[in-house]
Amino acid sequence: MSLPSKFNIRVYGLLINEHNEILISDEQQNDFRFSKFPGGGLEFGEGPEDCVIREFKEELDIEIQIKKHYYTTGFFQQSAFFKDHQIISIYYMVSSEHCLNISTVKTRFENLAEKGQVFRWARIGEINLEELNFPIDQLVAGKINNEYYS
Repeated sequence: MSLPSKFNIRVYGLLINEHNEILISDEQQNDFRFSKFPGGGLEFGEGPEDCVIREFKEELDIEIQIKKHYYTTGFFQQSAFFKDHQIISIYYMVSSEHCLNISTVKTRFENLAEKGQVFRWARIGEINLEELNFPIDQLVAGKINNEYYS
C-alpha cells in the first residue's frame, strides 16, 4: 500500500442558530451518500476564510461572518474519495444574519438526485456522531457536544 502523496485541504463552517442547533449537510455524490458540516475544498489562490465564505455563498446563497477558528486536523487522515490524498480540515465558527428556514429531519437519500445536497439543523448535545460520515467531523461534533453540555 502506498502512502498518500497529495494534500487535500477542506474548510468547514460551524453555523449554530439561536436554538442551539448546528447546520449539517446531507449530500450524495453518485453512489456515495454522506452527512457532514457545510464547506468544501480550498481552491488555489484563496485563504481558508475566503474558502468557507465562498462555500456558504455557493451552497446556501448566504453571507457569513467568521467568528473564530475552531479546529484544524491534528492527525493523519486519508481521503475517503482519493486514496492518494491526505485530508487536512479547518473548521471555523461562523455566524449569519440570514434566517435559514431549514428542517431538523435527516434526509432520506433516495429522494436526492445523483448529485444532490440538502441542509438540516441538528440539536447540539444530541448529535449522533456516527451519523456524520467522516472521522474529523465526528471529532469536531464530539468537541461541540462536550463544550455546550459539559
